[in-house]
Amino acid sequence: MLKGIIDGCLLAIIKNKEVYGYELAEKLGNYGFESFSEGTIYPLLMRMQKEELVTSTLKKSTAGPKRKYYSLTIKGEQELKNFEERWATLQNNVNRVLDYESDTKFTKGDEIIEK
Repeated sequence: MLKGIIDGCLLAIIKNKEVYGYELAEKLGNYGFESFSEGTIYPLLMRMQKEELVTSTLKKSTAGPKRKYYSLTIKGEQELKNFEERWATLQNNVNRVLDYESDTKFTKGDEIIEK
């Protein structure tokens, strides 16, 4: 279920500022996605780079080797916008199902039907 959703979340994080892989893993963890490590994220970033959604730049690190920082391309910004629209629709549809199915009474036309 998370496939595709994590891509959108990564794009949203990258949109705000240039970030490197470990930082993305930390940010996802802070949002409750603890199971996503750098090893999971880097293949996604490589695919996004091939799809021209993100670009990367090597920058000097304060500790250790250079880090690869990712930023959104114009195509990435458009993909994020598309994701946000798809997410809003999906969220709305799922909420409607959950609300409808958990309600003990629902309206069908003008009549109220008990479940």
